[in-house]
Amino acid sequence: MRTGQHRFVAGFLLVPVALYLIFVIWPYIQTFGYSLTDWKGQSQTFKFVGLDNYKALIHDDVFMEAIWHNILFLIFIPVITILLALFFAFMVNAGGRSKAGGVQGVAGSKFYKIVYFFPQVLSLAIVAVLFNAVYRSDGGGLLNGVLIKIHLVDPNNPVEWLNEPNMVLWALLAAVVWHGVGFYLVLFSAAMQSIPRDVYEAALIDGASRNQSFFRITLPLLWDTVQTAWVYLGIVAMDMFVLVSSMTQNMGAYGGGPDHHSDVMSTVMMRNFEYFGKSGYACAMGVVMLLLTLVLSVVMLRATRRDRVEF
Repeated sequence: MRTGQHRFVAGFLLVPVALYLIFVIWPYIQTFGYSLTDWKGQSQTFKFVGLDNYKALIHDDVFMEAIWHNILFLIFIPVITILLALFFAFMVNAGGRSKAGGVQGVAGSKFYKIVYFFPQVLSLAIVAVLFNAVYRSDGGGLLNGVLIKIHLVDPNNPVEWLNEPNMVLWALLAAVVWHGVGFYLVLFSAAMQSIPRDVYEAALIDGASRNQSFFRITLPLLWDTVQTAWVYLGIVAMDMFVLVSSMTQNMGAYGGGPDHHSDVMSTVMMRNFEYFGKSGYACAMGVVMLLLTLVLSVVMLRATRRDRVEF
């Protein structure tokens, strides 16, 4: 009987596992193989160069700087997005008080959920177009226009948000956070709705403030969801290809300007693969990206692991 069950399950798993091996695992293996060659991308002939591509990466200042930019995104994108999403989710679910003394969301919470989630329905390409309009340095830029109106910026010398080396990363960071907060607000809201209202009302009777309710009740009970969000946002921070290539400019393709100050690993990789024709070298970058993403995912899962809180 047990053998028959195993065969039944194996029959269902055979096709999905085969497809996964062919379309997911095999391309990874191919990429690693190409990273050990001098493949140019267009030619079918190439020779084995061993670890030369990986040795060259160590001395590639542009790629090393791109790794540092990804690390900065990895630090700030999850922290800012999760903190904002948790705050807004708490306010729209348990931040208000009813006339009877119970716990409910703030007034207009349903409307706020829709407003906050709206950026999530936009593709990243559209987000890039919107924020390019916001950051424009001529008279049509929304941000410069507001700052000029309140006399914080000289109209004859507007801020070059995407062309200032010290500002471009923060400008990109703002776009990512704006796009992502709504999704994680809904994610955390769904998790909060599983927390019994009696828990909040008992804390309210005991004299707990909103801050105490959040840190003593909401956050511990949502920790598994926060952990999942942290991993997803870490993966987003390790990519950033669409926004960087769409919102910034550089000598060459796929953005990264000014002067590589906004380059990330994915833009450097694609530039080498398609623009410079160094496909084997770009495959080595892809392998490094994969390894770093896997390592960082494991580290984040372990660093944020804690005992489950039951209610």
